[in-house]
Amino acid sequence: MPSSRTVVVCAYTLERLALTERCLAATLAQDPPPEQVVAVIDHNPELLDRLAASFPTVEVIPNAGPRGLSGARNTGIDRATGDLVAFVDDDAVPSDGWLAGLSAAFIDPAVIVAGGRAIPSWEGDRPGWFPEEFLWTVGCSYLGQPASGDVRNPLGCNMAFRRTVFEAAGSFDPAVGRLGTLPIGAEETELCIRARRAIPGGRIVLVDGAEVHHTVPRSRARLGYVIRRCFYEGVSKAVVRRLSKNDALGTERSYVARTVTGGILRQLGRAVRLQSPIDAIGSAVVLGVGVVVAAGGYAYGSVRARASRPEAAGVAVPGSTHSETT
Repeated sequence: MPSSRTVVVCAYTLERLALTERCLAATLAQDPPPEQVVAVIDHNPELLDRLAASFPTVEVIPNAGPRGLSGARNTGIDRATGDLVAFVDDDAVPSDGWLAGLSAAFIDPAVIVAGGRAIPSWEGDRPGWFPEEFLWTVGCSYLGQPASGDVRNPLGCNMAFRRTVFEAAGSFDPAVGRLGTLPIGAEETELCIRARRAIPGGRIVLVDGAEVHHTVPRSRARLGYVIRRCFYEGVSKAVVRRLSKNDALGTERSYVARTVTGGILRQLGRAVRLQSPIDAIGSAVVLGVGVVVAAGGYAYGSVRARASRPEAAGVAVPGSTHSETT
């Protein structure tokens, strides 16, 4: 098990100040506590000053890289001193035992990355039409995701890496990932694919008992947001496919073939049995439309990726924030 642990929290907006404070307080209260907590503020001096004043034991630093989540995470990696570097979103609250649960996974020397569940914490009521298979659109664990065992990548809001991963594979690629409220993701997917290539035999796992409660604001519990998120997920996966230059999307094909198809059939079955038929039909439609929209995003992203210059892809090399992934 790693002897020291750093937790990195990235934040960018004063609108989530109260949530970020809850996240940092819960992180500091872990038993045993992390040896280091780093809060990286994405180009927001006022937020940086307020958090630094409220949390004197936290290293509150500005994002030294390009604006966006990948740049902020890389800044945290550069500051981290722990053998284990964990990440939790600023709008997620770690449960008691979260860090201990993640750390325990690394007793196995083959484990290079570990993650846990993200439980949705809805600001309002969860819409009846919102399918559990699409909880990933709001950054939470979804129906069809394994509870434990080997996976391609964990959820970005709840994950930990051995430091040796960054030494061998490089850090997060700024060409991938969320920028402010723009719902582009998959930066952890691309890095995990790269890590598995750089460290043959390395395991990436999900573990029980390492939960965070991830806030879902009302603005994300809307149909427009879910569909927009599906589109940009398709765009993100096109970028990942381009950067990885291999068959990186087997997980997505299995998800569509099994989880989404099964979800549509399950919801139609509910409608036939008159079990909340309006919500059931709505969920089935959202699942179907979401897949079509994601496919459109993937096609759009693929065209954009082919049109871009190779050197503009921003792929990171070991020891820096840019690495060739061939």
